[in-house]
Amino acid sequence: MFRRHAVPPSCALGRPVSRIFFPGSTGTVDRARKETASMSATHPHTQVVRRDGATSPFDASKIAVALTKAFLAVEGPQASDSTRVHETVEELTHQVVTSLTRHPDLGRICHIEDIQDQVELALMRAGEHRVARAYVLYREEHARARIEREHATVSDEAESQAVPDVRVKGPDGELQPLDLGRLTHLVEESCAGLEAVSASSVLTEVHRNLYDGITLAELELALVMAARTFVETDPAYSHVSARLLLDKLRREALTFVSGTPDEANHEEMAARYPRYFRDYVRRAVRSELLDPELERFDLDRLGGAIRPERDLAFQFLGLQTLYDRYLIRGYPEAGATAEADGQSQGSRFELPQAFFMRVAMGLSLREDDPEARAIEFYELLSSFDFMCSTPTLFNAGTTRPQLSSCFLTTVADDLDGIFSGIRNNALLSKYAGGLGNDWTPVRGMGAHIKGTNGHSQGVVPFLKIANDTAVAVNQGGKRKGAACAYLETWHIDIEEFLDLRKNTGDDRRRTHDMNTANWIPDLFLQRVEADAEWTLFSPDEVPDLHGLYGPAFADAYEAYERSAERGGIKVHRRVRAVDLWRRMLTMLFETGHPWITFKDPCNVRSPQRHVGVVHSSNLCTEITLNTSAGAGDQAEVAVCNLGSVNLAHHVGEGGVDEEHLARTVRTAVRALDNVIDVNFYTIPEARRSNLRHRPVGLGLMGFQDALFRQRIPMSSERAVEFADTTMELISYHAIAASADLAAERGSYETYDGSLWSRGILPIDSLELLADARDGKLDVDRSTRLDWDALRERVVEAGMRNSNVMAIAPTATISNICGVGQSIEPLYRNLFVKSNMSGDFTAINPYLVHDLKELGLWDAVMVTDLKYFDGSVGPIDRIPAELKALYATAFEIDPTWLVEAAARRQKWLDQAQSLNLYVAAPSGRKLDALYRLAWRRGLKTTYYLRSQSATHVEKSTLRGTDGKLNAVSPTVSPTVAPVTQVYEVDEGAVCALDDLDCEACQ
Repeated sequence: MFRRHAVPPSCALGRPVSRIFFPGSTGTVDRARKETASMSATHPHTQVVRRDGATSPFDASKIAVALTKAFLAVEGPQASDSTRVHETVEELTHQVVTSLTRHPDLGRICHIEDIQDQVELALMRAGEHRVARAYVLYREEHARARIEREHATVSDEAESQAVPDVRVKGPDGELQPLDLGRLTHLVEESCAGLEAVSASSVLTEVHRNLYDGITLAELELALVMAARTFVETDPAYSHVSARLLLDKLRREALTFVSGTPDEANHEEMAARYPRYFRDYVRRAVRSELLDPELERFDLDRLGGAIRPERDLAFQFLGLQTLYDRYLIRGYPEAGATAEADGQSQGSRFELPQAFFMRVAMGLSLREDDPEARAIEFYELLSSFDFMCSTPTLFNAGTTRPQLSSCFLTTVADDLDGIFSGIRNNALLSKYAGGLGNDWTPVRGMGAHIKGTNGHSQGVVPFLKIANDTAVAVNQGGKRKGAACAYLETWHIDIEEFLDLRKNTGDDRRRTHDMNTANWIPDLFLQRVEADAEWTLFSPDEVPDLHGLYGPAFADAYEAYERSAERGGIKVHRRVRAVDLWRRMLTMLFETGHPWITFKDPCNVRSPQRHVGVVHSSNLCTEITLNTSAGAGDQAEVAVCNLGSVNLAHHVGEGGVDEEHLARTVRTAVRALDNVIDVNFYTIPEARRSNLRHRPVGLGLMGFQDALFRQRIPMSSERAVEFADTTMELISYHAIAASADLAAERGSYETYDGSLWSRGILPIDSLELLADARDGKLDVDRSTRLDWDALRERVVEAGMRNSNVMAIAPTATISNICGVGQSIEPLYRNLFVKSNMSGDFTAINPYLVHDLKELGLWDAVMVTDLKYFDGSVGPIDRIPAELKALYATAFEIDPTWLVEAAARRQKWLDQAQSLNLYVAAPSGRKLDALYRLAWRRGLKTTYYLRSQSATHVEKSTLRGTDGKLNAVSPTVSPTVAPVTQVYEVDEGAVCALDDLDCEACQ
């Protein structure tokens, strides 16, 4: 069965699909031949590889014939006399020929399937949608018929075919016959239990890329790519791809641990997992990769608790992400000769279930019964009910367990303080921490410098240095270093701060790699609404403004304004508040920064307002903790330890499984609290702060999936109510869990005097904010649980953690779990997702399921989704109910997102990473949207996302959908190269999965 092409398909751009012929007018076809006869003469040496491996000279006139017949089939015989059709055919033929022959190294050999892919692409680009649809559908019909014919003989061929002409080159360079039986079993095993997938189809696709002398890495690549080819036809193929990648990972891990070539299929591995796990831990400890304390666990007990079947739960993106960035790598010990093929950067020898158990062990080191707790935490992680943040997954159980996600600092107004802050950024970023820096205390441009009797250049030059530091310390290549600078709106440098992300101007005063955010007091927005003036100051002349909020801030600010009018303040400037607000929104739209965050709600509702001030949020705007600058014990760097509940796993068609959710939340809070004690702290200010206050941030992901499971559209009152009720449940059980931990382990050091100690829970703190705004807070206050009993419990037992909840972006961990990010709406129903692991076809499985139920899922539907940028709205045959349910992010009125966020915010003691999507932004829309967020009591907002002028390339996804790092860093010319053909361009605002957005989770 597995025979290689007579000539390698070196210009392949996609998966082969069947050729199509349309009936038409001979005269028209002849005319098309004449019009393009000269084209083939310009490429006399180009050869076309046919499906049977034979070759023939490239003839461009055949492309014109195919195009002409396509138009005739759709538009009828009258098209034969249409000048438009002839001109269109001539132009499209030229485009196809140019695409196929423009690259010297790809212009000599083309597979016939690739030519047809280019014809389809040209039709779509030209807007000939009806013709393209017919073309695709006919190709798929022929492909299906051909595959059925091939499937009928697969078994006979597999048994009878000798394979000495297909040999595999091992790591030692020796050629061994391809084990066709194992290959077939592997593919069939990977498809087992999955509906609507075909092992024969995958095998047929693998066949296309086999050749004699193929390396092991290339064979592994061919297997994974073969399954990825079909993801757009059914999302279940993502699981098939993951399982084929898992075979590669098993071989790599078993070979490394044993020191000799070794492999096992899933069925065999189920019995071998316990022994492998014991050997893995011992080898990793010996290699100084894991903490020696892990060997003190009962490894046989833990190995027996591992659930090998959960390896099969991964989708491809999730497993690929683990492979690239999370799984531990090792190098052969001295004297060892075995080394995995192509593993120049070390071999991954940590399998997924060992990975989850390692993290669970790392979180259980200080427990009284560490084995029992490790198993409990393992069950939580491996089931995808809950996932720790990325730093915890990276480092738990290792010799440097820096497990915290976010660090917040305040930069002091002197050179020692400024460069100490930059140094701290580097140390914190080294071990995967995301940074939020409060730069407000640094004096502004023109302020007097007493030591030199000169004038300050302001805060911007130091921000440039901080930007470059974040780039230089890139967290070991696992992900980019990332920081966000915060500045209060009254700072004299605020207007320059707004320009930091512009692509024009003096580059020495730009920070192209660092995020920025406005820290806005209520008084400023009150001035905006009153169309009043606003005064800018340098903080060295108004030092107490930095630490004030609410009415106290307003009183002091107005006193400084009066002083400035009398000449008592040297550096100040008055501006119209509305003009500054408009400029903020303009820069937000043009550059994506600075983000809009609100100082007063963060402080008025802070449980820790009795011991400090929240001066900024973090990199992703969900953390609101106190920070302070200074020397010695006076300085505090806030630290938060994050994890997220997978809401989709706790919801069915009947609603939320409250008992399951309660168990998950309580176990998760315990795990997060353990992070604080086992953590490796890179700077003493972070250690001191974390041990005093013990904040954690429990969030959620899979919100959109949970809505889909209940058939609730995102843009509906039911979705807003669901956001309210689910967040109430999480809040209730998270607070109760922290109170229970306080009864067991004691309250955090600064509990006395906190809002908690006064019986004021997050839901109660809404009234504090309303009072600070003279009653002007428009947000629902309804409840449904027994909060009175919980208040009494908190006052009686205390709280183990100063802060308990925060909703982070979950940019990466949601990929691992295979659900939608955080509280995000659906981006597209079909698109390519890009991150550091490559480019991945993402398709909405809920939509596919519903369309199959209606008999509407076919090749034409896939083509329509591509053509309409993943939107179902313009597709006539889809029912209105499904159009509402599967509306994409830019089809939803963003006020629904704000309303849902406001319902969540009332339950949160911290904040949430809230992205806002605006399809056609205007000043009026943005002004209304962000004022609504403020009026609803939101503490922060995150990225503003808008659609760019160009969205997607209307092309087939069949070939591959991006780079694949796991199998081979390069692709042999004899294997179909990887090509991304569906690309999202977000313009000036943040693209989904922007690498800079992953630092929290």
